[in-house]
Amino acid sequence: MLLTGVILGLVVLGLALLGPLFYDADYARQSLRNAHKPPLYKGYLLGTDAFGRDMAIRLFVGFRVSLFVAAAVTALSLLVGVALGMIGGYVGGSTDRVVRSSTDFIWGFPLILVAVLLVGGLGEGLFPVILAVGIVNVAAITRVVRGEVVVLKEREFVEAARAAGVSRFRIMWRHLLPNVLAPALIMASYLIAVAVIAEAALSFIGLGAQPPLPSLGKMIADGRGFLRINHWEATVPGVGIVVLVLAVSMIGDGLRDHFDPRLRHERGRKKLK
Repeated sequence: MLLTGVILGLVVLGLALLGPLFYDADYARQSLRNAHKPPLYKGYLLGTDAFGRDMAIRLFVGFRVSLFVAAAVTALSLLVGVALGMIGGYVGGSTDRVVRSSTDFIWGFPLILVAVLLVGGLGEGLFPVILAVGIVNVAAITRVVRGEVVVLKEREFVEAARAAGVSRFRIMWRHLLPNVLAPALIMASYLIAVAVIAEAALSFIGLGAQPPLPSLGKMIADGRGFLRINHWEATVPGVGIVVLVLAVSMIGDGLRDHFDPRLRHERGRKKLK
């Protein structure tokens, strides 16, 4: 599963990075004469939309937008979430209560609602989307890391470090961080899919990427009115989202299977049988 996900992910990444370089087309160029053309029509690999824009190049750039948002959200989530989770879980007391209450408060609201409120206050565009989705994902990473740290700080190696007079920062950096990275990365891989879907949803309602920059969600919104007669205008970006989310989900499942000791133990028992 991990290998399949990696292959799909590399295909999407290759199309996003190399597609616009080798596919000679302008994603913003309109040609009403060539509007609603089917795939493979006169060099249009995936057809055209209602404005005669090339669907293939818009798909490639849409992949870029989705991956950029996902990468930015994941980086923000890991940096802030791991730090908050480790501090709250290890320090405890009022610090932990503040961290736990904040994450519970954020998780009490649907992701799209939080995103719409933030985007409404900050304005349309990719930065508000990254910030909105990042805040929700930070809460998810924080909860996972905090739970791991609460268990780890009672282990013998942490107790020994404390008894030796090692500082809190050094214990968290040298002893706790390496042990919480695996679950944090697994959670982050799932949150990449959340970021992709959230960006597409916000762009679908006009709050994400703004024209002329294409977004997979915006492409679906533009093409949904022509599903009966020109289905490719909505199905092409729709399939793109499915493939991207499927790749990320399979990578997440593969990482979980690889790092989870209980699953490794089960596989070992099956091999012995």
